[in-house]
Amino acid sequence: MNLILAKFGIVAALAAAMPVFAQNEVIGLPKNAEERARALESPKTMMPREMKGVGIDEKLGEKIDLGLTFVGEGGKLHKLGDYFQSGRPVILNLVYFKCPMLCNLTLNAQVSVLKELAWSPGKEFDVVTISIDPTETSEMASDKKSAYLSNFDRPIGGGWHFLVDYQGNVKRLADQVGFHYNYDEHQRQYAHSAAIMVLTPQGMVSRYLYGIKFRERDLRLALTEAAQDKFGMSVEKVMLMCFHYDPSAKSYVMFATNFMRLGGVLVVLAIGFFLFRFWREEILARDAHGGAGTPLAMGSPGGGKN
Repeated sequence: MNLILAKFGIVAALAAAMPVFAQNEVIGLPKNAEERARALESPKTMMPREMKGVGIDEKLGEKIDLGLTFVGEGGKLHKLGDYFQSGRPVILNLVYFKCPMLCNLTLNAQVSVLKELAWSPGKEFDVVTISIDPTETSEMASDKKSAYLSNFDRPIGGGWHFLVDYQGNVKRLADQVGFHYNYDEHQRQYAHSAAIMVLTPQGMVSRYLYGIKFRERDLRLALTEAAQDKFGMSVEKVMLMCFHYDPSAKSYVMFATNFMRLGGVLVVLAIGFFLFRFWREEILARDAHGGAGTPLAMGSPGGGKN
C-alpha cells in the first residue's frame, strides 16, 4: 500500500510540474512570431489560454535602450547603461523573485554553469537579473542576491546585479529582447520561457541560451562572441572557427567546413615548420663545412696565376 501511495505521489508531482516545464519550450511552438501565430490558430495545437503569446522572438543584433532606469538591490535608481560601462559582455535574465519554480530552476542552472566557468562576473563579464513583476521590491532583490551569491566560493557581488522594475521599463526591455510573458490572474503567476540573453558591451543582443541547464562551453563561446575581440586571440576564439550556434540544437555544434579549413591551415603550418627546420639545418651544415678550410673555400692547388 505504501509503495502504491509513493508511486501515486511521484506521478502527481510530475503532473503538477508539467505546466511549469511547458513554459520552458512553450510546448514546442516555433520561435518565429508569424509561424507561432499560425500554430496558435491551428485546432491541432493544444495551448492553455495563459500560454498564448508567451515565448521568445529572437532579436539578434538589435540594441536595447541603455537609458531605461531600474531600481537596484540597494534601493537606488540606475540606468541600464551603468552596467555596460565596463566594456564587458553582459548576461541578462528576466525572471521574478516570487516565481515558485521555473525562475529558480533557471537561476540555479546559471549558478551551476558559472561555477564551472573559469571566468568570473565582474572581471570578464557581468550579470544583470531583472524582475518582470512590477510589484516586487528592491529588498526582495537584495534577499535574492544574497541567497544566490552565498553559493559561490569566490567574490562576485560586484559583477551580478539584481534589479526591479521602475515605471514599466521592464516590459519595454522585454519587448526589445523579444521576451514575451503573461500574467495568470487565477494562478497569480507569470507564464514565461526559460532563457538567458548574452549582450555585447554596447548593449546589442548577441545570443540566446535556452532551458534549465546550460553547458559551460555554450556560455563560454557565447560570451566570446559577444565580447567582440576584447578577449584577444584566445582558445575560445579559435574554437569559434570550428563551432557555430545551431538554433535547432540550441547549442554550439561542430561546423565541418571551418573545422576542415582549420585542419588545412594546421597541416600547412606543420609542413612549413618542418621545411624551415630542414632548410635551416642544411644552411648550418654548409656554413660549418665551409669554415673548416676546404678546397672550395681556400682555392684549388695551382690556383694561382696562369
